[in-house]
Amino acid sequence: MSKVRIWDLPTRVFHWALVACIVGLVVTGQIGGTLMAWHFRLGYVVLSLLLFRLVWGFVGGHWSRFAVFVRSPATIAAYLRGHKTPEMEAGHNPLGALSVLALLTAALVQAGSGLFSDDDIMNTGPLAHLVGSDWVSLATAVHTRFNKFTLLALVALHIGAIVFYRVVKRNNLVQAMVSGDKDLNVPVPPTQDGWQRRLLALALFFGLMSAVWFAAERLGRL
Repeated sequence: MSKVRIWDLPTRVFHWALVACIVGLVVTGQIGGTLMAWHFRLGYVVLSLLLFRLVWGFVGGHWSRFAVFVRSPATIAAYLRGHKTPEMEAGHNPLGALSVLALLTAALVQAGSGLFSDDDIMNTGPLAHLVGSDWVSLATAVHTRFNKFTLLALVALHIGAIVFYRVVKRNNLVQAMVSGDKDLNVPVPPTQDGWQRRLLALALFFGLMSAVWFAAERLGRL
């Protein structure tokens, strides 16, 4: 058994930053009032993080790339029948990949719909004035009800899977996402996690966050 770097630092920072932001968004959204200013700010950060992860899924470390962990329906069916490869256990397995894609999609819908939402009291998304009232009502319903509970259910499912792997399979997924390393019995290629790639990720994230913040503020004043 050898220790292999699976998750590069940018992927790990993205993961834990998204966790912290989602917790903050739930708390600020439930309390409301003056905390809604922070709800909007955290929403911008989440949107920036998600855009970063989409780009990083093409240019990031080996095991963070969509081409590596997103599987075909046939491969998923074979995995469910017990046909596993070392690569499936090193990074995201086929079912884990589906969970990741579902979470990313739901989070994107949540962040996007929030930009166009209006609670008819005092909180209006920065882009709500750019579309008609019907679209605002739809975005508000998606953001505050339908997709909100879908996202929370996916988060709960994700946590449940982590607990299952820890208790039943004795596989500590949290530790791997903290350290980046996994103890594996079979040789697999390590991910690229040098300082050049880390600096690239940092520049990419701050570039995207600046673009999101500027666009929201600029369009919000139109």
